[in-house]
Amino acid sequence: MSGGSPALKLSEDDVRYLLTAKTHIGTTNMNHLMGQYVFKRRNDGVHLIDLRKTWEKILLAARAIVAVENSSDICVISCSTGGSAEGTSRPLGQRAVLKFAKYTGATPIAGRYTPGTFTNQIQKVFREPRLLVVCDPHADHQPIEESSYSNIPVIAFCNTDAPLHYVDIAIPCNNKAQHSIGLVWWMLTREVLRMRGVIPRDIPWDVKVDMFIYREPEEVKKEEQAAAAEAAKTAIVTPAAIEAPASAAPGETADYVPVQETWAEAPTKTVGATDDWARETTDTTWTTTAASDWAAS
Repeated sequence: MSGGSPALKLSEDDVRYLLTAKTHIGTTNMNHLMGQYVFKRRNDGVHLIDLRKTWEKILLAARAIVAVENSSDICVISCSTGGSAEGTSRPLGQRAVLKFAKYTGATPIAGRYTPGTFTNQIQKVFREPRLLVVCDPHADHQPIEESSYSNIPVIAFCNTDAPLHYVDIAIPCNNKAQHSIGLVWWMLTREVLRMRGVIPRDIPWDVKVDMFIYREPEEVKKEEQAAAAEAAKTAIVTPAAIEAPASAAPGETADYVPVQETWAEAPTKTVGATDDWARETTDTTWTTTAASDWAAS
């Protein structure tokens, strides 16, 4: 579906993923600079994004990321404050940013962005990245503006209404949907690893896209509680382990024979000392009587 090498073409599985995640669904508003990425407009006023151009921009962004020699010089940001009033994509990209940094070695900033991180050298959090990747130009406007002062190139995931000021590479996608933002970060991470030669292109990546998708803390807590309750119901109390006799082979367990109560209650016979045995054996009464009877006969 895209030009260039056949290996770089958008596969049918990727198209299915993008359509399922609603990556092509834009907003009712459109920035005039984003018009080149819009496929058409629906009857309800929602603009649809051209997925071919989304894939081409992912490839271009991956090439720019691979060109940076030191991976730690790449800064990926998903802020949780600031931005537009909608702000639906602000928390959704934090998990994806952390996963991207884990697999590519980039420096993540997930959460609150400290103003002056790229401009104020007195701060302890001061950084001088060579490349900046952001989730939403609306929410991440502060780091984008500071990057313009330091001539830092910017890659941004942009919806149809996103401003493109100081954005060098715009990846058109739906950055306000939970599954969509996780999917595009997953595809960008996979493409970076493929271009670096870490993973082969002809074999599917073993990391699932679910690892990049944001999950609500309440949902995770409910799932954990449900799993704990299910485990408590299915728990089986096992009897105490029975020691095997010394004659049993290693790894084998001897058959357990219950102890009969009559054995414990059975009387025990006390055996006398050795001198009593001798006294009983040398009893002269029997020998004298037997000898006299034999002589009388």
